Amino acid sequence: MKILVDTSVWSLALRRAGSHTQKELQIIHNLTELIHDGRVVMIGPIRQELLSGISSAAQFEKLKNHLSHYPDMPLKIEIYEKAAKYFNICRKAGVQGSLTDFLICAVATEADLKIYTLDKDFSYYANHIPIKIYNSGVT
Repeated sequence: MKILVDTSVWSLALRRAGSHTQKELQIIHNLTELIHDGRVVMIGPIRQELLSGISSAAQFEKLKNHLSHYPDMPLKIEIYEKAAKYFNICRKAGVQGSLTDFLICAVATEADLKIYTLDKDFSYYANHIPIKIYNSGVT
């Protein structure tokens, strides 16, 4: 099964080496295995989040080139509509989230992907919408 890797996991993996806990190293190892197995899926909004806020032009270009190995999954209008529907369902249940989070959820359900995330909000969304969260085995 393919895995939609959330910004939180990418950000952890892209941080400078040497500042990681054992748990974080295991998460990075799991991501590396997913990459080697060709199971990683990227979407434009995650790419945008990863590239946003980089002050150095050289670092921006380096990361942009690194991420270019992961083509974006094309997103149809129905994905955005489903994301809005998920937002509304969760909001009605008292669960708040970002538009990007709900877009990730919509992509994942539409394409039958699991979501690899460190963001606990996704576990709240899963109580109300049919997403599958990738269990990396790291607790």
